[in-house]
Amino acid sequence: MGFTCEEHAGYADEGEDIVCAAISALVFNTVNSIEAFTEDVFTLDTDASSAFLSFRLENTPSEQCTLLIKSLLLGLQSMEDGQYSDFIDIIFEEV
Repeated sequence: MGFTCEEHAGYADEGEDIVCAAISALVFNTVNSIEAFTEDVFTLDTDASSAFLSFRLENTPSEQCTLLIKSLLLGLQSMEDGQYSDFIDIIFEEV
């Protein structure tokens, strides 16, 4: 289980893009919360220059971890369903 974030949102110029900033805040808060509040083991790969982040859990997620990821998804889906729908795509994949 995990998630990947790729590419810039393209809402505004780099450094002024509120959609990228909101997504980044949600994603990094989720990763930091999982690290601080759970015992779940994960890998994290990032590349700031290409706006890439890959988060993968090593094992079945704990209830706390699952709740944190659901919270992330709620925030992202609210953006996708709202006025920023042209700038965010959530894609579910079974691997």
